[in-house]
Amino acid sequence: MTKTRKITCTAVFAAIATILMYFEFPLPLMPPFLKVDLSGAVVLIGAFIFGIAPAITMIGIKDLIHLTQTQTGGSGELADFLILSTLVVVAVLVYRIRYTRKSAAVGCLLGSAAMAGIGIVTNYFLIIPFYAAVGMPIEAILAACTAVNPSINGMGAYLLIGVLPFNLIKGLILTVITMLAYKKLSIFIKSKQIATHTKQRAN
Repeated sequence: MTKTRKITCTAVFAAIATILMYFEFPLPLMPPFLKVDLSGAVVLIGAFIFGIAPAITMIGIKDLIHLTQTQTGGSGELADFLILSTLVVVAVLVYRIRYTRKSAAVGCLLGSAAMAGIGIVTNYFLIIPFYAAVGMPIEAILAACTAVNPSINGMGAYLLIGVLPFNLIKGLILTVITMLAYKKLSIFIKSKQIATHTKQRAN
């Protein structure tokens, strides 16, 4: 794939991911301000097709655009960048060991586990401190979580019963979507690439 074509495809994937980032939904029994969006699936598919660097570029673009309308002072966007970058790097590195569908699935699952770990770190050091800084007491944050899940009754429970399973479930959702869409999309893009090279040679 030519450099120009890769840049173009990266921009297209970033645009799609940016749009999807605005469509988010909560998970039952999870902290109400933690929401899933499907932009990560677009990035993950792009990572398998184009590589780690273009995928991280996609994440950076969508988070910078989302930053213009942030409600978290940039902490949410930074957390999203770190979380999705972790998922992408782990998934692709595992996939490169053996280029098979099974390897891709294992990479996504391991990446999801790593993402969940980073999610705990970013929530503890970025998200919660932001809300505390803008005048929302930690007690109020935990009370909102307890309202949807009585088991979340402290910071430790918030991280282990709320944040950890939330990101594991999110990773599983992104994995399923990626596995369903990746193969067909990859074949389509590669076929277009071959057609382009054939046309160039004919000329």
